[in-house]
Amino acid sequence: MEKREETKNFFELEWFRVRTEKSKNEPCSSHATIKISVDGKETIDAAEGTGPVSAIDNALRKVLSGIYKTDLDAMCLVDYNVHVINGGKGSASKVRVSIESQDEYRRWTTIGTSEDIIEASWQALADSFRYKLAKNGKK
Repeated sequence: MEKREETKNFFELEWFRVRTEKSKNEPCSSHATIKISVDGKETIDAAEGTGPVSAIDNALRKVLSGIYKTDLDAMCLVDYNVHVINGGKGSASKVRVSIESQDEYRRWTTIGTSEDIIEASWQALADSFRYKLAKNGKK
């Protein structure tokens, strides 16, 4: 694994929305809509996934591929871990999400922390995409 490097921001989150549905005889499915800004220009897109993190990943990948005209398909999430990092009460505890990603050349880990598991996941995913864009030499 590579040592952490400072990376350009590449995008700012305006907002995202995630919805997960479960019906009696079907597995869960999730849908994410995301709005980001790049150099003051806002872009919105949506995608589905097998869970909320997958849906956010797919939506962010979709919107960034259109803006940076780069192939992000080679990048994938290979490990996802959640750890409780304080002595809070049950599901109100602060969590640390660790995401390990890889492409055809390298493997890297990014981390997010929050009282909300989806927000912590967003932080780690966003940093993973920023790292990949930096390594691709995008300006």
